[in-house]
Amino acid sequence: MRRFFQLLSYISNPIFVPTLGTYFYFKITPKYTSPEFESATILPIFILTVIIPIIIILILKNLNLVNSIKMTDLKERRYPMYISILLLLTIVYKVLPSNFTIELHYFFLGLITSLAASLALIYLNFKSSLHLTGLGSLIMYAICLSVHFEKNITLFLSLLILFTGLLASAKLYLKAHSKIELLIGLLIGLISQLLTVEYWL
Repeated sequence: MRRFFQLLSYISNPIFVPTLGTYFYFKITPKYTSPEFESATILPIFILTVIIPIIIILILKNLNLVNSIKMTDLKERRYPMYISILLLLTIVYKVLPSNFTIELHYFFLGLITSLAASLALIYLNFKSSLHLTGLGSLIMYAICLSVHFEKNITLFLSLLILFTGLLASAKLYLKAHSKIELLIGLLIGLISQLLTVEYWL
């Protein structure tokens, strides 16, 4: 069971959230987008939010700035979060300007907001769950897109919420987070996306 929960934790890493959110947008939007256009958008986002962060974390580990990829220590979390915010800002201003796809533009602004809030909590010696923050962001973004495009995605949302609950159980089982840390993480993700809704919905 422990190995299953550890695997679940790895595959639900928050670094995948920007790419998954972008992919989901292209699958649900009624606007026509060519496969080439989609690839040209998803690929740089994947590189900036998955490949580069992994390389940076490995470098930080070699420099002894982080002891483990899990980054259980609060101070260790600061460096990757600062870097992630900078990379997301790069996407917002260089890959997804507001006149490009407004829904994606504000999705990434919401992600930046959630990271900034989580980072602020670290300075208050509170470790919110970034995994739950990422999934909370995806849940709220999916709900808003379904309303925006008038698409029924009940099954997808049900599976996503079920997966989120399973991941929360895994985190508790592995003693990686307390219940309040999981709840705050989830709320940060949900609220950060909800705050952007009035600008695009």
